[in-house]
Amino acid sequence: MFVKAIQSVSGFVRAIHSISRNFGQTKITPGAATLFFVNDEGWALTCKHVAQWITQANTINQTYDYFLRESRENSASKRSQLARKLGLSEEKTAEMRITFVDCVDQIKNLKFIVHPTYDLALIKFEGFTKRMYSGSPLFLGAESEIQPGMMACRLGFPFPEFSNFRLDPHSQTLKWIQSGNPRSPRFPSEGMVTRFIGDQNGKLYGIEMSTPGLRGQSGGPLFDTEGRIIGMQSRTKHLHLGFDIEDKDIIAHGKAKKVNDYAFIHLGECVHVGVIKEFLAANKVSFQTA
Repeated sequence: MFVKAIQSVSGFVRAIHSISRNFGQTKITPGAATLFFVNDEGWALTCKHVAQWITQANTINQTYDYFLRESRENSASKRSQLARKLGLSEEKTAEMRITFVDCVDQIKNLKFIVHPTYDLALIKFEGFTKRMYSGSPLFLGAESEIQPGMMACRLGFPFPEFSNFRLDPHSQTLKWIQSGNPRSPRFPSEGMVTRFIGDQNGKLYGIEMSTPGLRGQSGGPLFDTEGRIIGMQSRTKHLHLGFDIEDKDIIAHGKAKKVNDYAFIHLGECVHVGVIKEFLAANKVSFQTA
């Protein structure tokens, strides 16, 4: 159903990879999010919370880099004092490095514009000489075509399988390296439009889906069978179904057991294409409709 649409959309959908670790720890945690380019000028869309996550990484790294500079010649006790002063601890992220996969050949600056109300943001890639993405999205023009019961698909990068990173023992910082796997496979997930989402003023701003958006798909496009963009994955909510089971007697693997189960349905929420087009137009970012 979505084979040709996925092939078309894949050209401008890209992954954002992150690696992070807590203070004093060697365990590295990989993460991912998604963006998609709007035009050939380097403008891309993602979620506001993803844009905030990227800028938060800069603040975290500045604090950690300051700690490394100031503690280089200090004793262990003074380093511990400085860490406490800076709020660094084993329970908190102390370092986070982010890279944009197969987007452009070089990045001299990133410009962020976040929506004042909704989970939507623009990223402008500046200073590149070559695009590594292809094509441009077609945003649905006739928004009335979006109706409960229609099938739609998301595309993103929910499973961070990349391995091109390490902890440099000399600098004590996380590094992106040339070896290892630099990419994670894209992952489509389909669902049915169930309901629309409106704000307190009655403005329709979201689309609810019958299936969850997965971690890492945030910022990825929601599109129809023709590949036209009808929204963007934002979050997943969890609704209690009330089919609770408590102290239920069962036989499992030949043994009697009591089990508890609390059922939830997981529904994806996507930013509506109407809000996206308004946001692009307000910021004078060129885009195409179909």
